[in-house]
Amino acid sequence: MKVGSVQVFRFISGMFGTDVGIDLGTANIVVYIKGKGIVFNEPSAVAIRKKIKGGGKIEVIAVGNEAKAMAGKTPTGVYTIWPLQDGVIANYDMTEELIRYCLKRAAGGSTVLAHPRVVISVPAEVTEVERKAVVDATLGAGAREAYVVEEPIAAAIGVGLPIKEPRGSMILDIGGGTSEVAVLSLGGIVVTNSLRTAGKDMDEAIIAMLRQKYALLIGDTTAEEVKMQIGTALPMEDELEMVVKGRDLADGLPKADMVTSYEVREALEPIIRRIEDMVKVALEQTPPELAKDIVDQGIILSGGVSQLRGLSERFSRALSTPVIVAEDPLFSVAQGVGKILENLDDMKKVLLSVEKGAQ
Repeated sequence: MKVGSVQVFRFISGMFGTDVGIDLGTANIVVYIKGKGIVFNEPSAVAIRKKIKGGGKIEVIAVGNEAKAMAGKTPTGVYTIWPLQDGVIANYDMTEELIRYCLKRAAGGSTVLAHPRVVISVPAEVTEVERKAVVDATLGAGAREAYVVEEPIAAAIGVGLPIKEPRGSMILDIGGGTSEVAVLSLGGIVVTNSLRTAGKDMDEAIIAMLRQKYALLIGDTTAEEVKMQIGTALPMEDELEMVVKGRDLADGLPKADMVTSYEVREALEPIIRRIEDMVKVALEQTPPELAKDIVDQGIILSGGVSQLRGLSERFSRALSTPVIVAEDPLFSVAQGVGKILENLDDMKKVLLSVEKGAQ
């Protein structure tokens, strides 16, 4: 009788549960609800407190925007962490908390009772162990079923590339933790290449440059602001300037220095060149007939880093191929996950796996 009750509950949950799509990124997590579209975009951050009296037990005190706002400003015993590193799970328990938060928000703030079906994105060159960790964390957070899709496929679907047709489409997705390029045709990936180098590494390069050149110590949030405000991939006729505030490494006192876009560009150059080389390798491996299609259609650039000034033009010059920034680059993967979610039965062939919770 007890087993029957569980089955009835899961049947009802399946009827009324809201299907959810999640773009699980290193820097941001974007959630799509079937029939509603993208409902929120928040940092992939979790603020935790270690309880001394509880034997070192960890308590989650904030997730998302609230947790990121605490970064670098927390009292002793409180930490802000990013559970995902380089696009994969670095802290399993906190990733589960992050996904549970998403499902709770999708359910309108109530406890996750509906056990939704969830489509979640992972890097294309993810290992079997890493993929399984994402699936297990999603099921552990309350999902009824977990479907995994490779990020380049989701991004290509999100920007509207004709990936089901017998012609080549290329997408370059540069997020917070990974840079991935893929050539797609007939609904699958023909060539793929990736680097676990992306937006976060650019932030770290800016931090290192300011430390070395100005003896100025800044945090990740400030570095990201510098990148977005004065970061460039190409020389500018009028270089930009910005006052950057932090701590003086010499005496520990507050300090402010004027930093130029030229200095930031120099710091970012090695990372941009590595991404460039990654795409060149993928193009060299692309069959000639598909390469012809790519030259005709161009390479689509998506991900948060695609908004860096001059990046598409820089890549276009280096690759001798048109490079076009997606219409809504930050949400390309989430939009693709959403399109899969809206037609889940028809789109299952592009998914890596289907995992179900206990029946």
